[in-house]
Amino acid sequence: MFDRRLQRLTLAASCFLLVSSCATTRQPRAAAVMGPATSNSTPQEPAGAPEGGGDAELAKKLSNPVASLISVPLQLNYDENIGRGDDGERWTLNLQPVVPIGISDDWNVIWRTILPVIDQQDVIPGDDHQDGLGDTTLSLFLSPKQPTAGGLVWGAGPVFLIPTATDDPLGLDQWGIGPTGVVLKQQGRWTYGGLANHLWKLSGSGDQPDIDQTFLQPFVSYTTPEAWTFTLNSESTYNWKESDWAVPLNALVSKLTRFGKLPVSLFGGLRYWLDSAEGGPEDFGLRFGMTLLFPK
Repeated sequence: MFDRRLQRLTLAASCFLLVSSCATTRQPRAAAVMGPATSNSTPQEPAGAPEGGGDAELAKKLSNPVASLISVPLQLNYDENIGRGDDGERWTLNLQPVVPIGISDDWNVIWRTILPVIDQQDVIPGDDHQDGLGDTTLSLFLSPKQPTAGGLVWGAGPVFLIPTATDDPLGLDQWGIGPTGVVLKQQGRWTYGGLANHLWKLSGSGDQPDIDQTFLQPFVSYTTPEAWTFTLNSESTYNWKESDWAVPLNALVSKLTRFGKLPVSLFGGLRYWLDSAEGGPEDFGLRFGMTLLFPK
């Protein structure tokens, strides 16, 4: 079992490093690839824009959950030591489209959707394998298009849990609703802030306890002039019904490159579970993937 997990982790990490190295070799003439867009963006850069402009500025926007930027992250996660026997493993591909909609000259509504596609084995006693869709999380942020006078970027609105799971062990079979909000600041090459939400059960008859959970995501990132971004965050959940925490610490690196004219951010990194609910993941996990960008 351990050898199989090690092989999968090694293969995933190797794939990411291979793609990243290819992206790096394509990048030295990024300014030329961008053409007029690079020169046109320079006079409009905000005071906190990172040196390098162009791709570096676009990479920095990815650190802002409510940026005016259409993006489609494809995020693959691997976790292990799951289940009552601590020998289960899970792959989760999160499809996470982000779409800003301008509703006035000063305000955006940001649609952020997370649809998980899950493949897990040895997690449920007596049922070796499950795969399919998980529950969808939809967040709507009302956010000003410009930072405040103090440089803060913020957004707030409702969050919904939609029971889209195709197998009972992969979801809660409940509708959920609650508030969500994000606040951050970008100074030079740095971005730091946090996102939070809380979900309560709205309706449903799942076998799981009624939803009553808080999600906290503090984050800090640094973007270089070469469009590399280094990020440290947590995606912690507190279950008020069970009085337990799930606290992963994620360390990620990403690189903005271009496939033809399409900007793409490739990312990868490790996570460590500082705390976990009973039967939840333990020790180390892996995250990697790509984000497709569609700047206006």
